[in-house]
Amino acid sequence: MRRPASVTLAHIAASAGVSVPTVSKVVNGRGDVAPDTRALIEDLLRQHQYVPRSTRRALSTSTVELLIRGVFGGYVTAVIEGAVHAAAETGVSVVVNSLDAQRTDDPTPTEWANRFTVTGRTGVVVVSGDLTRAHIDAMTRAAVPLVLIDPLNTPGAEVPSVGSTNFAGGMSATQHLVELGHRRIAYIGGPATSGCNQARAHGYRAALESAGIPNRPEYVLNDDFHYDVGRRHGGHLLDLPEPPTAIVGGCDTIAIGIMEAARVRGLRIPEDLSITGFDDVEVATVASPPLTVIRQPLREMGRVALRSVLQLAAGATLDSHHVELATELVVRGTTAPPSRP
Repeated sequence: MRRPASVTLAHIAASAGVSVPTVSKVVNGRGDVAPDTRALIEDLLRQHQYVPRSTRRALSTSTVELLIRGVFGGYVTAVIEGAVHAAAETGVSVVVNSLDAQRTDDPTPTEWANRFTVTGRTGVVVVSGDLTRAHIDAMTRAAVPLVLIDPLNTPGAEVPSVGSTNFAGGMSATQHLVELGHRRIAYIGGPATSGCNQARAHGYRAALESAGIPNRPEYVLNDDFHYDVGRRHGGHLLDLPEPPTAIVGGCDTIAIGIMEAARVRGLRIPEDLSITGFDDVEVATVASPPLTVIRQPLREMGRVALRSVLQLAAGATLDSHHVELATELVVRGTTAPPSRP
């Protein structure tokens, strides 16, 4: 079920087929409700991520801080947009800050975590970044709820996180190229230690293996999620004695960099080289030709993370410590059958 902009007791009651007073009893912890009915209502409350009015009034003076790693590009902008819209539904304020800037003065983990307590933050969401074990422990001691979006390294079960089906996305992009007839398919991704990049690369390899195509180590390059990475490494691959006929980009900006590497070498896209991206930010649709991508639900990832940190702040228990939202293949103009053997 998709949660509407403002979920009411009447909405929950209609879904459960009971009266509003019955739902109110469950919300307020009253005991005079049949066990089966209570279980059904509690399940609906969790599915709709219902926040009681009393909690919403308390949250109206609350502030969640979003910490961003790296460049504030299209990926980050979409995530922020989703978080801001989710915050507006309950009147929560959002402050956006740089995770990199937080570390420049090199405070101790305890000092770093205590800053959120001093500034009265209701919770913290870290976007596409990473925290050390010491920083996570300090946040726990400071009792500041923490949620991670696409963390570089897979956190422990005690740290909630939100991501997407990266393995399935990497596999889907590669399968699309295989189905077009490509056999020399390369992959250019982000940091080798990044959890989301590892999952995408594993999906790429799984698709090749499923198609009976040998994995060629020289066709897999990992660096960072930047345009220049695609331009440099794409050029390297295209200059090989046996260059790939298709390249899976670990993100849209990498894919755009690969397109530039192909352009300066006089290659046509998609006639001479097929390329896929990952994210589906605005640059993918305005590229020439428009980029075939694996679409991540970036705005929904921001919304889910914001709602999760508010649930933690309200003392609720999350159904899962890690949420993966579905990706999907969007075919545009950068993929076609190979024009040469």
